[in-house]
Amino acid sequence: MTSSAAQDHSESAPAFIEMLGISKHFGGVRALNNVDFSIRPGEVHCLAGENGCGKSTLIKILAGVYAPDGGEIMVDGQAHAHLTPAASQRAGVQIIYQDLSLFPNLSVAENIVFRRHLEHPGRVVRWRGIAAQAKGVMSRLGVDLPLGEAVGRLPIAARQLVAILRALAAEARLVVMDEPTASLTHHEIDALLQNVDVLKGHGIATVFVSHKLEEVMRIAERVTVLRDGQKVGTFAAGEIDRYHLSELMTGHKYTSSLKPAYSGTADPILEVHGLTRRGQYEGVSMAVRPGEILGITGRLGSGRTELALSLFGMNPPDSGEIRVKGKPVRLKTNRAAVRAGIGYVSEDRLSLGLVMPQSIADNIVVSVLNKLTGPLGLIDGARRRNTIDQWLGELHIRTKSADQPVQQLSGGNQQRVVLAKWLATSPSILILDSPTVGVDVGAKDGIYQIIAGLAGRGMAIILISDEVEEVLHQSHRILVMLGGQITASFHPATVTEKELREVISA
Repeated sequence: MTSSAAQDHSESAPAFIEMLGISKHFGGVRALNNVDFSIRPGEVHCLAGENGCGKSTLIKILAGVYAPDGGEIMVDGQAHAHLTPAASQRAGVQIIYQDLSLFPNLSVAENIVFRRHLEHPGRVVRWRGIAAQAKGVMSRLGVDLPLGEAVGRLPIAARQLVAILRALAAEARLVVMDEPTASLTHHEIDALLQNVDVLKGHGIATVFVSHKLEEVMRIAERVTVLRDGQKVGTFAAGEIDRYHLSELMTGHKYTSSLKPAYSGTADPILEVHGLTRRGQYEGVSMAVRPGEILGITGRLGSGRTELALSLFGMNPPDSGEIRVKGKPVRLKTNRAAVRAGIGYVSEDRLSLGLVMPQSIADNIVVSVLNKLTGPLGLIDGARRRNTIDQWLGELHIRTKSADQPVQQLSGGNQQRVVLAKWLATSPSILILDSPTVGVDVGAKDGIYQIIAGLAGRGMAIILISDEVEEVLHQSHRILVMLGGQITASFHPATVTEKELREVISA
């Protein structure tokens, strides 16, 4: 990157917050080095970069959680060596972290306005006043939520809305959203982006942090890119596309070519005929062959995940037939599916794919302990080590030690551990449900290479995703599910991304 390219490429305009020459070290690790970052009133500014690039550190310095080692922060033209959390909030900065930091046992209204009551702890709580204040804030955003409902009972999209309303109630001038769409459906994402537009209409700026480059390009006016703790540049969103943005974030050029048509001649390894589970999916028929990557996409509620769970024995169908290698199978449990040669990587790796406090090693071998026992029924240490070393090496899992807790890994490496766990069972069919959710662009590319390599070795892959670009570029063939049925089938070369989105949203 040349020095001229690292400059601000967008038109100059007054900023109400400027972070100038910000540096931060943690021990011997340099998290940020001489980073400039500015925010204009009412703008939507995206902060982009891979995991570990310094995004979270910069946000926490802005929030007053960390003090920088060097540089200064200008707020409305006034210089600060650092901000405290109280000073940051007085300046109108509100951070919405991924966990949202809400009180699940308190009502929607209480969560929205609780900051006002913290400032005056001696006052008698007037519940009608709380409700009236919360209604006033909701009217500004044009939304309606059940004020008396406990927040913990709300779906994730509604809880996120409560967090935005809380920021509005605190008279925010800037709302920072850290990975706000990681757990949302496409419909919920659209609603969130509309709310960001409403904030802009009120003159409230938004800093949007996301791994999903499609969203960044949809919503951003400016994009600041960090890489390895340094600022690569700030760009007007209209100057770059997502492929250029990927290159800026990683330093590597990514191609977007489609996969060639599947050319194998083998009989299907998995066949589904008229599979039905009442209320979830109906009359599903499909087949996948060795070495083929079959993409399945559709909106939330289309039945795609329910179908995957049935193929893995965790959601038995009411009728229909499943055949593996030409023979009918009854998959009433996941153990039966594993015996049939089927592996399944869940979309929720944190609660269903991994035991987070346990070590990487234990997570890799948990599904194959029966294969690692010796004559006396005890675990054979040599076999266990060989299995762990094999998959650490083959999947390039970055770790200091196999005994490291898996919760300490990045999202990309956690996903590789989930893959290792199921690949250790030697499946001939692997179902991947949203395998790159919450994973940054560089780690995504690594996972795609692993998937392509597995298919190249003859494994049949079912790739389920609501990311249209993902299924379009990573599949040999694409099925669309809508209302529990397969409604369309495409070869990637015969459909555009726009056309595929229209079919999914029909």
